[in-house]
Amino acid sequence: MKKRRQPSRLAAWLGVADNPLTRQKRVRFGDASAVNSGRLWSILTVIALLIAWAAATAGAYLDPLFWPALDGRLFPWEDPDRAKPGVIDRFVSLVTEGYRNVSLWTHVWTSVRRVLLGVLFGALLGIPLGFAMGLNSVARGILDPIVEFVRPIPPLALIPLVILWLGIDEAAKIFLLFLAALFIMLIAARAGVGSVRISKVHAAYSLGASKAQVLRYVILPNALPEIFTGLRTSMGVCWGTLVAAELVAADRGVGSMMMIAKNFLQTEVVVIGIILIGAIGFAIEMLMRALESWLIPWKGRG
Repeated sequence: MKKRRQPSRLAAWLGVADNPLTRQKRVRFGDASAVNSGRLWSILTVIALLIAWAAATAGAYLDPLFWPALDGRLFPWEDPDRAKPGVIDRFVSLVTEGYRNVSLWTHVWTSVRRVLLGVLFGALLGIPLGFAMGLNSVARGILDPIVEFVRPIPPLALIPLVILWLGIDEAAKIFLLFLAALFIMLIAARAGVGSVRISKVHAAYSLGASKAQVLRYVILPNALPEIFTGLRTSMGVCWGTLVAAELVAADRGVGSMMMIAKNFLQTEVVVIGIILIGAIGFAIEMLMRALESWLIPWKGRG
């Protein structure tokens, strides 16, 4: 009998063929782990969007103030006297010359540092409070009305108070991002505690485990998947709040760069800022997924 040829690693990585794990599955619909990566379709989608962007901004199809061209020199039939710098041209200029005497990478690192600090401080406070709400009736009774009242308030509505409390320094921007991450992490930790099977807790106590051991070896490992989901969500929310946070008298950061460019009608700089925020957020999401699969290999296995 002729041996069946195994698909290549490239085909499995692109998602056009099953990997060794998914090939063994008989039931596909309803099993999320049987869905392959679909990276080929992701790559084709990005290419199609770039082609559509280049075609839509060729000639006079779109006003450059409405949406800038991908590259001002992409089409030779365009009038060079009317051409504005395209996004690629402006990006090269930002990399080599910076923006308003500040390098592009300084803007990017400033924004990344603010978001990471906001999420870190939100996790450091939100996770213990979430555990306390999930494990103690008194803590839940005290914190629940505060959390449910403050949580729906968007961080943008708190900007005037943050300025009054902390001024316009770096602390105000990080505090605003901290507030955006705090309640997400708190609710994720509380949900993680609630997802622990009580049979596991009873089994640990029957084997002589103390409360500290139950917390460390039973509750925390089972709550980690929810906590990582909260981290990914809070990272996305903080990136969405970044531009608002950098409105508070900031002269560095991607959001600040975009707001200054808006005042000078530099649409291509605004678009580059949007692309940078999306690309960095996507990279962080991929990193979080890799860390989750490495640190929590038991996720989804009961």
